[in-house]
Order: sequence, then structure tokens, then C-alpha cells
Amino acid sequence: MRKLSVFLILSFILSGCYDRIELEHQSYVIAVGIDTTEQEGVYSFTYQIANPEIGSAAVQIGPDEPPTEIVTVNGADILSATYTANSFVSKKIILDQTKIIVISEELAQTKNFLRVIQAAARTPQIRRGVQLLVTKEKASDFINNNKPIMEQRPHKYYQYMLTRAVQTGIIPEATLHRFFQITEGDADLFLAIYATTQESEQKKNTDGFEDKYIAGEIPQIGGSPTQFMGSAVFKEGQMIDIIDGEETRLAQMLDRTLEMESYLATIPDPKMPEFRISYNYSQKKEPAIKMNYHRDKPTEIDVDIFFQVEVIAIPSLIKYSQNKGDQQALEEAIIQRLEKKTNELITKTQEKYQSDPFYWSLYIRKHFKDIKEYEKADWHKKIYPNAKINVTYHMDKLEFGKMIDDSNLNEVRD
Repeated sequence: MRKLSVFLILSFILSGCYDRIELEHQSYVIAVGIDTTEQEGVYSFTYQIANPEIGSAAVQIGPDEPPTEIVTVNGADILSATYTANSFVSKKIILDQTKIIVISEELAQTKNFLRVIQAAARTPQIRRGVQLLVTKEKASDFINNNKPIMEQRPHKYYQYMLTRAVQTGIIPEATLHRFFQITEGDADLFLAIYATTQESEQKKNTDGFEDKYIAGEIPQIGGSPTQFMGSAVFKEGQMIDIIDGEETRLAQMLDRTLEMESYLATIPDPKMPEFRISYNYSQKKEPAIKMNYHRDKPTEIDVDIFFQVEVIAIPSLIKYSQNKGDQQALEEAIIQRLEKKTNELITKTQEKYQSDPFYWSLYIRKHFKDIKEYEKADWHKKIYPNAKINVTYHMDKLEFGKMIDDSNLNEVRD
């Protein structure tokens, strides 16, 4: 009787593993691409499946073994297409390790995009932290053309590339969770990552600034053809425009819900404009956002941004670190440029988009007693487009790195 009791207890405990699938029996998808097709309601889904043996020191693999397997099938939604793909992929396809969902620009600009991406929010297989990425070309072409040179493990490539680019501000934090949060809130703009493997034929004049590009415009020789830069702008679940890396940085600097680490920027030298001064921008505090809502006149929005600057390079060799007057001129030049570019972006969002990518609607909701009253006030059409916005930058600290003085050209050259 005692042995029988022990047997019954163990059987109940071990029954929890009845549906377990061994790791070697699963195919882990690291990227999913979605494209349009000629048939209404049917989409093309591309799956990039990682080879888990690549990069593993414990497993010896052949030199010709690919790091990933890429397959494409048609389907009505991401889940049904996954089951279709499993008809010729030997191992069970698993989506819980997916890093990015790649959307073609053609699909993102249609009203049907929200319909096709909805399934990704319903299934527990796809994590809400998956990043949304819009490509200039077809999503299938992007995934097939994206071949990292220095990183054999594709899942690590996406992880490292996206993490560092988000930290420097040239692409936004674009999780699936944030997309649905903003879209369903019906009051702000969502910024998705913009990327491509195709070089643009027409490149705009950036005046030498390092972040005045969108993906495909960055001049490069060698390396991987894949470029991540700028954002695809979504309003009410549909892509409406593209903004460059500088505008993406500014949008994140004004958004208190995002964290951005320091980034490198340049500015024309105030005393010798033919040279550029490089500096490291860091924002240690969240922006201070104050809203004065008025029912019968424009709402007033005051934003104060506190930041620090460390000067990295002064090609003109002017001794800014030793002259208080020159330091003041440099500080004013940096602040003036930041405020000018910020005001240009705000004007663009008010007049062209009639909504904001800064998630500022969060700070006006407290002025309404319920959701109906807030929706009636209409952030998109009435409040934000007509608001009076004042953004002020405050430089807390100006540093000049480890060197007090630069070389003296008159002493170096005869």
C-alpha cells in the first residue's frame, strides 16, 4: 500500500512534463518578415530560423553550414502561416525567441497593417518586447540580404545592433507593447525602427552632420549593407512618414517614458564655422513637462531639458577650455542649435502630423474627469496642433575631457 501511494504521488508530479519538447526538436525563429501579396487578405510571411549550433564551441560543424534557414509562406495571419511553414520545416517552429518583426514599407502604409499585426498581440508565443522594424524594400529581401560579417550568431547580431542603436538615439525604442499602447490610446505617434539593405540613389545634403540621414543614405564603403537609422512614423496604426536620425534623437530627448544614454554630436565651431566641434551629450534627468490646459484657448506646454556636455574634439584648436568668454559662446551655440532643431521638429509635428511622437498626452489626461471627456477634447485635432509650446535647454555642465590644452600649431610647424 505504501509503495502504491509513492507511485501515485510520483505519477502526478511527473505528469507535468508530458507535453515537454526537447530543445533539439524545436526551430527558433529570430526574425519574422511580413509583406503584401496580390491577393486581398493574404500576406507573405518570412521566417529566419537560427541554427543553434553556430557559434557553439561544444559542437563541431561543417564550414558550409549556414547560420540560419530562411523560409517564406503565404497566410492570413502570423500563426496560421507558422503552422503552414511547419509542413516542410522538420522541427517545431517556436516564436518566443523572436527579436524583430520586419514590415515592408508598402504594407506599413496600408490601413490593413493593423489587421495583420493584431495576431501578434493575441498569441502568448510572441513576446511584447519584440521590436517593430520597417524596411524600404520587401521584408523578405531585407532578411535574405542581411548578412552580418563580424557576428556569426544572427540572434546576437540583432540584439547588439538594436540595443546600441537605441541607446545612441538614432533609432527608437519600438516594442510591440509600445505600438499597441500608443495606437489604442489614439493620441500620439508611434515611431518604428527604419532600416534597409538598399542604398538610396538620391541622398540629401546633410551639411556633414552625422545623424541627418535615414537608412540607405549613409555613405559607406565595405561592411554589411544593412543600415539602421531614423524612424517610420505611425498615426492610428498606419505609417505616414519617415524622420531622420537627428529628429529621432530629439523625439526621444523630449519623451519621459524612454531612457537614452549619451550620444556624440557635432556643431559648427562658433569662432571658426569651417570646423566642427564634437561633443558628447548626456541627459541625467528627465525633462520637466508642464501643461496648462484651456478649453477656450490654446493649451500651453512648457518643457525644460537639463543636459551635460563633454567636448571631445576641437579641430580649430581654439582654447575654449581656458577662456570663459569662449566657453560661454560655445554653450550658447549648442543650446541655440538644440532649441532651433527642436522647434523645427515640433512645428513639423503640429502642422504636418497634427500629433506628437513625445507621448505628451499622458500629462494632460489629469485635466479631464473621465475618458469620454478626454476623447471629446481631441488631442489629435484640437489640443496639440494648436498648443503653444516652449522648450528650453539648460546646460548643467560643460567639460573638456582629459586634456586642458591642445597642440599649438605655431610651435609644431616651422
